[in-house]
Amino acid sequence: MTWLDEPLATIALCWRIERLDGVAIGLTAHDRDLVVDGFLYRAAPGMTPSAIRRSADFDADSMDVTGALSGAAIGETDLLAGRWDGARVALFAVDWSDPVAPVPLGEGAIGAVETRAGTLTAELRGIAARLEAPICEVTSPECRAELGDRRCRVPMAGRKRIARVIAAEGAALMLDRAEPLAGAWTGGRVRWLTGPNTGLTGWIALSDGAGVTLRESPRFDASDALVEVSEGCDKSIATCATRFGNAANFRGEPYLPGIDLLTRYPGA
Repeated sequence: MTWLDEPLATIALCWRIERLDGVAIGLTAHDRDLVVDGFLYRAAPGMTPSAIRRSADFDADSMDVTGALSGAAIGETDLLAGRWDGARVALFAVDWSDPVAPVPLGEGAIGAVETRAGTLTAELRGIAARLEAPICEVTSPECRAELGDRRCRVPMAGRKRIARVIAAEGAALMLDRAEPLAGAWTGGRVRWLTGPNTGLTGWIALSDGAGVTLRESPRFDASDALVEVSEGCDKSIATCATRFGNAANFRGEPYLPGIDLLTRYPGA
């Protein structure tokens, strides 16, 4: 890049952040907005990265980004609500006088996030961080798959409902329609389609007719919001076989002797 060899540096750092729900924003450490490849990067001069560590071995690449929170871009409320969890981040340098040839510096996903006195510190974990995950699963009597995922393979068409929240008190919600079967929504998910919680999801701990109790209370006001409710599964082999007819794809070991076998007396 010829602009990197100039005696007067015109380097600007830019971040492109893409949330899991598809929302994408651009930020730059320059004092003016920049347009790179047709995408607008808003000026955020307070955003500064730590030293970028790149390695040729299998150690996980990481970097911290620190800056003032901006309500128009990344607000503390949205961070604590989890809207930015796992968001993909791409960092690059560009010539702010002619931003046409960006130089990639790294990419990853948002990891640990800290907020203190209006200042955000976010950890960016590189692709190599995936190598830290366990390479094999631990045996369990319950299914380790989620209902409808690529391992479970139960078709979810017809197992989701659109409903409106007619009453909300803490983690308890009352919907305008009931579940198709008793306990069908227990273990399922609620995805918020309208209202302040739009884009967030919550797990259902208990369902009873038109009432559901979430594992955690909604972050924001939930009244009169539209939600998508997905059926759940208690992850037992009996439910998998009888309710879903999917025992062939059960991802558990219900008949494997547990550790209590070692504590039994001979002849017990």
